[in-house]
Amino acid sequence: MPRVLIASDKFKGSLTAAAVAAAVGAGVRRARPDAVVDSVPVADGGDGTLAAALAAGFEPVPVTASGPTGEPVPSGYARRGDVAVVELADVSGLVRLPDGPAPMTASSRGAGELVAAAVEAGCRTIVLGIGGSASTDGGAGLLRGLGARLLSAEGRELPEGGGALAEVATLDLAVLRDRMAGVDVVVACDVDNPLTGEHGAAAVYGPQKGAGAGQVVDLDDALTHWADVVATTTGRDLRDVPGAGAAGGVGFAAMAVLGARLRPGIELVLELVGFADRLAGADLVVTGEGALDAQTLHGKAPAGVASAARAAGVPVVAVCGVNRLDTERLRAAGIATAYALTDLEPDVRRCLTHGAPLLEELGVRIAADHLPVA
Repeated sequence: MPRVLIASDKFKGSLTAAAVAAAVGAGVRRARPDAVVDSVPVADGGDGTLAAALAAGFEPVPVTASGPTGEPVPSGYARRGDVAVVELADVSGLVRLPDGPAPMTASSRGAGELVAAAVEAGCRTIVLGIGGSASTDGGAGLLRGLGARLLSAEGRELPEGGGALAEVATLDLAVLRDRMAGVDVVVACDVDNPLTGEHGAAAVYGPQKGAGAGQVVDLDDALTHWADVVATTTGRDLRDVPGAGAAGGVGFAAMAVLGARLRPGIELVLELVGFADRLAGADLVVTGEGALDAQTLHGKAPAGVASAARAAGVPVVAVCGVNRLDTERLRAAGIATAYALTDLEPDVRRCLTHGAPLLEELGVRIAADHLPVA
Protein backbone atom coordinates (compact mmCIF):
# COMPACT_ATOMS: atom_id res chain seq x y z
CA MET A 1 0.00 0.00 0.00
CA PRO A 2 1.39 3.45 -0.90
CA ARG A 3 2.30 5.91 1.84
CA VAL A 4 1.75 9.63 1.30
CA LEU A 5 3.10 12.33 3.61
CA ILE A 6 1.39 15.72 3.36
CA ALA A 7 3.60 18.54 4.66
CA SER A 8 2.04 21.81 3.55
CA ASP A 9 2.06 25.32 4.91
CA LYS A 10 -1.21 27.25 5.25
CA PHE A 11 -3.04 28.86 2.33
CA LYS A 12 -2.99 32.36 3.78
CA GLY A 13 -6.42 33.92 4.12
CA SER A 14 -8.13 30.66 3.25
CA LEU A 15 -7.04 27.43 4.94
CA THR A 16 -4.79 26.38 7.79
CA ALA A 17 -2.00 23.91 7.09
CA ALA A 18 -4.01 21.21 8.88
CA ALA A 19 -7.07 21.95 6.73
CA VAL A 20 -4.98 21.74 3.55
CA ALA A 21 -3.66 18.34 4.61
CA ALA A 22 -7.12 17.07 5.50
CA ALA A 23 -8.58 18.07 2.13
CA VAL A 24 -5.72 16.68 0.04
CA GLY A 25 -5.69 13.52 2.12
CA ALA A 26 -9.41 13.00 1.57
CA GLY A 27 -8.87 13.20 -2.19
CA VAL A 28 -5.97 10.75 -2.12
CA ARG A 29 -8.06 8.27 -0.14
CA ARG A 30 -10.98 8.63 -2.54
CA ALA A 31 -8.76 7.62 -5.42
CA ARG A 32 -6.69 5.09 -3.48
CA PRO A 33 -8.55 3.72 -0.45
CA ASP A 34 -5.52 1.54 0.30
CA ALA A 35 -3.20 4.53 0.70
CA VAL A 36 -1.75 5.36 4.10
CA VAL A 37 -1.91 9.15 4.46
CA ASP A 38 0.09 10.96 7.13
CA SER A 39 0.11 14.73 7.65
CA VAL A 40 2.58 17.05 9.31
CA PRO A 41 1.59 20.73 9.05
CA VAL A 42 4.62 22.98 8.60
CA ALA A 43 5.49 26.69 8.56
CA ASP A 44 8.50 28.86 7.80
CA GLY A 45 8.84 30.57 11.16
CA GLY A 46 6.07 33.13 10.64
CA ASP A 47 2.35 32.72 11.32
CA GLY A 48 1.46 29.05 11.47
CA THR A 49 4.59 28.07 13.41
CA LEU A 50 2.65 27.71 16.66
CA ALA A 51 -0.02 25.61 14.95
CA ALA A 52 2.64 23.35 13.44
CA ALA A 53 4.18 22.77 16.86
CA LEU A 54 0.80 21.97 18.39
CA ALA A 55 -0.03 19.56 15.58
CA ALA A 56 3.29 17.82 16.28
CA GLY A 57 2.33 17.15 19.89
CA PHE A 58 3.46 20.23 21.77
CA GLU A 59 1.08 21.31 24.53
CA PRO A 60 -0.66 24.69 24.32
CA VAL A 61 -0.03 27.13 27.17
CA PRO A 62 -2.46 30.08 27.03
CA VAL A 63 -1.07 33.50 28.00
CA THR A 64 -2.61 36.95 27.77
CA ALA A 65 0.05 39.40 26.59
CA SER A 66 0.44 42.88 25.15
CA GLY A 67 -0.56 43.36 21.54
CA PRO A 68 1.53 45.62 19.29
CA THR A 69 -0.31 48.74 20.43
CA GLY A 70 -0.47 47.75 24.11
CA GLU A 71 -3.92 46.22 24.31
CA PRO A 72 -4.05 42.78 25.98
CA VAL A 73 -4.54 39.93 23.51
CA PRO A 74 -5.11 36.20 24.07
CA SER A 75 -2.05 34.32 22.89
CA GLY A 76 0.30 31.70 24.30
CA TYR A 77 3.16 29.37 23.53
CA ALA A 78 3.61 25.68 22.78
CA ARG A 79 5.59 23.48 25.15
CA ARG A 80 7.20 20.04 25.06
CA GLY A 81 9.44 19.26 27.99
CA ASP A 82 11.64 22.28 28.58
CA VAL A 83 11.28 23.55 24.99
CA ALA A 84 8.85 26.39 24.23
CA VAL A 85 7.78 27.66 20.82
CA VAL A 86 6.78 31.32 20.64
CA GLU A 87 5.27 32.84 17.50
CA LEU A 88 5.77 36.58 17.32
CA ALA A 89 3.11 36.96 14.63
CA ASP A 90 0.40 35.65 16.96
CA VAL A 91 0.96 38.24 19.66
CA SER A 92 2.89 41.11 18.03
CA GLY A 93 1.93 40.66 14.39
CA LEU A 94 0.02 42.60 11.78
CA VAL A 95 -3.11 40.54 12.53
CA ARG A 96 -3.17 42.23 15.95
CA LEU A 97 -3.68 45.70 14.45
CA PRO A 98 -7.47 45.94 14.02
CA ASP A 99 -7.34 49.74 13.85
CA GLY A 100 -4.66 49.89 11.17
CA PRO A 101 -0.86 50.30 11.13
CA ALA A 102 1.07 52.05 13.88
CA PRO A 103 4.54 52.32 12.35
CA MET A 104 6.10 54.59 14.99
CA THR A 105 4.52 53.13 18.13
CA ALA A 106 3.90 49.42 17.50
CA SER A 107 5.93 47.19 19.80
CA SER A 108 7.23 43.63 20.02
CA ARG A 109 6.72 43.62 23.80
CA GLY A 110 4.13 40.84 23.75
CA ALA A 111 6.64 38.40 22.30
CA GLY A 112 8.96 39.15 25.21
CA GLU A 113 6.14 38.59 27.66
CA LEU A 114 5.46 35.16 26.17
CA VAL A 115 9.15 34.25 26.39
CA ALA A 116 9.18 35.46 30.01
CA ALA A 117 6.13 33.31 30.83
CA ALA A 118 7.77 30.25 29.29
CA VAL A 119 11.03 30.84 31.18
CA GLU A 120 9.18 31.38 34.46
CA ALA A 121 7.41 28.05 33.83
CA GLY A 122 10.76 26.28 33.57
CA CYS A 123 11.49 26.22 29.84
CA ARG A 124 15.21 26.40 29.06
CA THR A 125 15.11 26.45 25.26
CA ILE A 126 13.02 29.07 23.46
CA VAL A 127 12.30 28.70 19.77
CA LEU A 128 11.14 32.12 18.57
CA GLY A 129 9.52 32.48 15.17
CA ILE A 130 9.74 36.13 14.19
CA GLY A 131 7.96 36.46 10.84
CA GLY A 132 4.93 38.73 10.48
CA SER A 133 5.94 41.52 12.87
CA ALA A 134 3.82 44.68 13.10
CA SER A 135 6.60 46.83 14.52
CA THR A 136 9.94 48.44 13.67
CA ASP A 137 11.14 48.81 17.23
CA GLY A 138 14.58 47.20 16.96
CA GLY A 139 13.40 44.42 19.27
CA ALA A 140 13.27 46.90 22.16
CA GLY A 141 9.77 45.72 23.03
CA LEU A 142 10.92 42.10 23.13
CA LEU A 143 13.60 43.09 25.64
CA ARG A 144 11.19 45.17 27.71
CA GLY A 145 8.84 42.22 27.95
CA LEU A 146 11.76 40.36 29.52
CA GLY A 147 12.47 43.07 32.06
CA ALA A 148 14.75 45.55 30.28
CA ARG A 149 14.31 49.26 30.92
CA LEU A 150 14.81 51.99 28.31
CA LEU A 151 15.46 55.35 29.93
CA SER A 152 15.80 58.88 28.59
CA ALA A 153 18.62 61.23 29.56
CA GLU A 154 16.32 62.48 32.34
CA GLY A 155 15.84 58.94 33.65
CA ARG A 156 12.22 58.51 32.57
CA GLU A 157 10.83 55.36 30.99
CA LEU A 158 10.36 55.82 27.26
CA PRO A 159 7.14 54.93 25.44
CA GLU A 160 6.91 51.85 23.26
CA GLY A 161 7.73 51.76 19.55
CA GLY A 162 10.51 52.53 17.14
CA GLY A 163 9.98 56.26 17.14
CA ALA A 164 10.97 56.56 20.80
CA LEU A 165 14.32 54.83 20.29
CA ALA A 166 15.87 58.14 19.23
CA GLU A 167 15.69 59.24 22.88
CA VAL A 168 17.25 56.19 24.55
CA ALA A 169 20.14 57.17 26.81
CA THR A 170 20.35 54.12 29.09
CA LEU A 171 19.54 50.45 28.56
CA ASP A 172 19.15 48.66 31.90
CA LEU A 173 19.45 44.87 31.44
CA ALA A 174 19.81 43.75 35.06
CA VAL A 175 16.41 42.08 35.41
CA LEU A 176 16.56 40.59 31.91
CA ARG A 177 19.99 39.06 32.49
CA ASP A 178 18.89 37.41 35.72
CA ARG A 179 15.76 36.04 34.08
CA MET A 180 17.45 34.71 30.95
CA ALA A 181 20.54 33.19 32.57
CA GLY A 182 21.01 29.66 31.24
CA VAL A 183 18.24 29.99 28.64
CA ASP A 184 19.03 29.11 25.02
CA VAL A 185 17.18 31.19 22.40
CA VAL A 186 16.92 30.02 18.81
CA VAL A 187 15.31 32.35 16.29
CA ALA A 188 13.58 31.18 13.11
CA CYS A 189 14.52 33.80 10.53
CA ASP A 190 14.36 33.80 6.74
CA VAL A 191 15.74 37.21 5.81
CA ASP A 192 19.31 38.49 5.75
CA ASN A 193 18.72 42.23 6.08
CA PRO A 194 20.94 44.30 8.40
CA LEU A 195 19.30 46.46 11.03
CA THR A 196 19.89 49.83 9.37
CA GLY A 197 20.63 51.46 6.04
CA GLU A 198 19.11 51.07 2.59
CA HIS A 199 18.60 47.34 3.07
CA GLY A 200 17.62 47.64 6.73
CA ALA A 201 14.46 47.04 8.70
CA ALA A 202 12.94 50.49 8.24
CA ALA A 203 13.82 50.99 4.57
CA VAL A 204 12.74 47.56 3.35
CA TYR A 205 9.88 46.60 5.64
CA GLY A 206 8.73 49.89 7.17
CA PRO A 207 6.43 50.77 4.24
CA GLN A 208 4.71 47.38 4.57
CA LYS A 209 3.89 48.35 8.15
CA GLY A 210 2.43 51.71 7.21
CA ALA A 211 5.49 53.96 7.41
CA GLY A 212 5.61 56.92 5.04
CA ALA A 213 8.84 58.14 3.46
CA GLY A 214 9.60 60.59 6.27
CA GLN A 215 8.80 58.01 8.93
CA VAL A 216 11.15 55.52 7.29
CA VAL A 217 13.98 58.04 7.63
CA ASP A 218 13.07 58.77 11.24
CA LEU A 219 12.87 55.08 12.10
CA ASP A 220 16.20 54.31 10.49
CA ASP A 221 17.83 57.16 12.42
CA ALA A 222 16.22 55.89 15.63
CA LEU A 223 17.41 52.34 14.97
CA THR A 224 20.93 53.63 14.35
CA HIS A 225 20.91 55.38 17.73
CA TRP A 226 19.43 52.26 19.35
CA ALA A 227 22.21 50.13 17.89
CA ASP A 228 24.78 52.56 19.34
CA VAL A 229 23.22 52.26 22.80
CA VAL A 230 23.04 48.46 22.62
CA ALA A 231 26.67 48.28 21.49
CA THR A 232 27.77 50.50 24.38
CA THR A 233 25.79 48.38 26.85
CA THR A 234 26.78 44.94 25.59
CA GLY A 235 30.19 45.60 24.08
CA ARG A 236 29.08 44.08 20.76
CA ASP A 237 27.86 45.81 17.62
CA LEU A 238 25.70 43.39 15.59
CA ARG A 239 23.69 45.86 13.52
CA ASP A 240 25.21 44.65 10.25
CA VAL A 241 24.91 40.92 10.91
CA PRO A 242 22.59 39.24 8.35
CA GLY A 243 19.15 38.86 9.90
CA ALA A 244 19.55 41.77 12.32
CA GLY A 245 16.80 43.60 10.43
CA ALA A 246 14.34 40.71 10.66
CA ALA A 247 10.95 41.51 12.20
CA GLY A 248 11.67 45.20 12.50
CA GLY A 249 14.93 44.55 14.34
CA VAL A 250 13.81 41.75 16.67
CA GLY A 251 16.57 39.66 15.11
CA PHE A 252 19.09 42.28 16.21
CA ALA A 253 17.91 42.43 19.82
CA ALA A 254 17.70 38.66 20.09
CA MET A 255 21.27 38.22 18.89
CA ALA A 256 22.87 41.22 20.57
CA VAL A 257 21.23 40.94 23.99
CA LEU A 258 19.87 37.39 24.31
CA GLY A 259 22.76 35.70 22.51
CA ALA A 260 20.30 34.03 20.17
CA ARG A 261 21.23 31.89 17.20
CA LEU A 262 19.39 32.59 13.94
CA ARG A 263 18.39 29.61 11.81
CA PRO A 264 16.28 29.20 8.65
CA GLY A 265 12.66 28.97 9.73
CA ILE A 266 11.57 25.92 7.77
CA GLU A 267 14.73 24.02 8.76
CA LEU A 268 13.98 24.68 12.42
CA VAL A 269 10.29 23.80 12.10
CA LEU A 270 11.05 20.53 10.31
CA GLU A 271 13.23 19.54 13.25
CA LEU A 272 10.57 20.51 15.77
CA VAL A 273 7.86 18.45 14.09
CA GLY A 274 10.08 15.40 13.53
CA PHE A 275 9.84 15.56 9.76
CA ALA A 276 12.75 13.19 9.10
CA ASP A 277 11.12 10.42 11.11
CA ARG A 278 7.76 10.96 9.42
CA LEU A 279 9.44 10.92 6.02
CA ALA A 280 10.90 7.43 6.49
CA GLY A 281 9.03 4.96 4.30
CA ALA A 282 7.01 7.56 2.39
CA ASP A 283 6.42 6.97 -1.33
CA LEU A 284 5.32 10.54 -2.05
CA VAL A 285 5.44 13.92 -0.29
CA VAL A 286 2.84 16.60 -0.96
CA THR A 287 3.83 20.10 0.10
CA GLY A 288 2.42 23.53 -0.73
CA GLU A 289 1.32 27.04 0.16
CA GLY A 290 -1.16 29.58 -1.13
CA ALA A 291 1.04 30.92 -3.93
CA LEU A 292 4.07 29.28 -5.46
CA ASP A 293 6.28 32.09 -6.72
CA ALA A 294 9.85 33.37 -6.63
CA GLN A 295 9.66 33.89 -2.86
CA THR A 296 8.86 30.20 -2.42
CA LEU A 297 12.35 29.35 -3.60
CA HIS A 298 14.01 31.50 -0.93
CA GLY A 299 13.44 29.75 2.36
CA LYS A 300 9.69 29.21 2.25
CA ALA A 301 8.16 26.00 3.57
CA PRO A 302 7.61 24.13 0.27
CA ALA A 303 11.24 24.62 -0.79
CA GLY A 304 12.48 23.40 2.57
CA VAL A 305 10.23 20.35 2.54
CA ALA A 306 11.24 19.54 -1.04
CA SER A 307 14.92 19.85 -0.20
CA ALA A 308 14.65 17.49 2.76
CA ALA A 309 12.55 14.98 0.82
CA ARG A 310 14.86 15.04 -2.18
CA ALA A 311 17.82 14.34 0.09
CA ALA A 312 15.95 11.25 1.29
CA GLY A 313 15.11 10.18 -2.26
CA VAL A 314 11.35 10.73 -1.92
CA PRO A 315 9.49 12.42 -4.82
CA VAL A 316 7.63 15.65 -4.10
CA VAL A 317 4.63 17.39 -5.64
CA ALA A 318 3.04 20.64 -4.54
CA VAL A 319 -0.46 22.02 -4.14
CA CYS A 320 -1.19 25.73 -4.21
CA GLY A 321 -3.83 28.33 -4.89
CA VAL A 322 -1.90 29.77 -7.82
CA ASN A 323 1.37 28.69 -9.42
CA ARG A 324 3.74 31.29 -10.87
CA LEU A 325 6.74 28.97 -11.28
CA ASP A 326 7.57 27.18 -14.51
CA THR A 327 8.44 23.50 -14.63
CA GLU A 328 12.18 24.16 -14.76
CA ARG A 329 12.23 26.22 -11.57
CA LEU A 330 9.93 23.77 -9.79
CA ARG A 331 12.14 20.83 -10.63
CA ALA A 332 15.28 22.73 -9.66
CA ALA A 333 13.68 23.12 -6.23
CA GLY A 334 12.94 19.40 -6.05
CA ILE A 335 9.23 19.62 -6.90
CA ALA A 336 8.17 17.32 -9.72
CA THR A 337 4.98 19.22 -10.52
CA ALA A 338 2.47 21.63 -9.01
CA TYR A 339 -1.31 21.35 -8.79
CA ALA A 340 -3.10 24.68 -8.46
CA LEU A 341 -6.66 25.48 -7.44
CA THR A 342 -6.81 27.81 -10.43
CA ASP A 343 -6.33 24.77 -12.68
CA LEU A 344 -9.82 23.75 -11.57
CA GLU A 345 -11.43 27.11 -10.83
CA PRO A 346 -10.19 30.28 -12.60
CA ASP A 347 -12.13 32.54 -10.22
CA VAL A 348 -9.60 33.32 -7.46
CA ARG A 349 -12.36 34.43 -5.09
CA ARG A 350 -14.00 31.01 -5.32
CA CYS A 351 -10.62 29.40 -4.76
CA LEU A 352 -10.39 31.34 -1.49
CA THR A 353 -13.89 30.43 -0.35
CA HIS A 354 -14.08 26.86 -1.70
CA GLY A 355 -10.49 25.80 -1.22
CA ALA A 356 -11.16 22.56 0.66
CA PRO A 357 -13.33 20.79 -1.94
CA LEU A 358 -11.02 21.97 -4.72
CA LEU A 359 -7.99 20.63 -2.86
CA GLU A 360 -9.77 17.33 -2.45
CA GLU A 361 -10.13 17.12 -6.22
CA LEU A 362 -6.44 17.89 -6.57
CA GLY A 363 -5.75 15.05 -4.15
CA VAL A 364 -7.63 12.70 -6.49
CA ARG A 365 -5.49 13.90 -9.41
CA ILE A 366 -2.28 13.48 -7.44
CA ALA A 367 -3.16 9.91 -6.53
CA ALA A 368 -4.03 9.09 -10.13
CA ASP A 369 -0.81 10.61 -11.45
CA HIS A 370 1.68 9.44 -8.83
CA LEU A 371 0.29 6.33 -7.13
CA PRO A 372 -0.09 3.80 -9.94
CA VAL A 373 -2.11 0.69 -9.18
CA ALA A 374 0.08 -2.39 -9.04
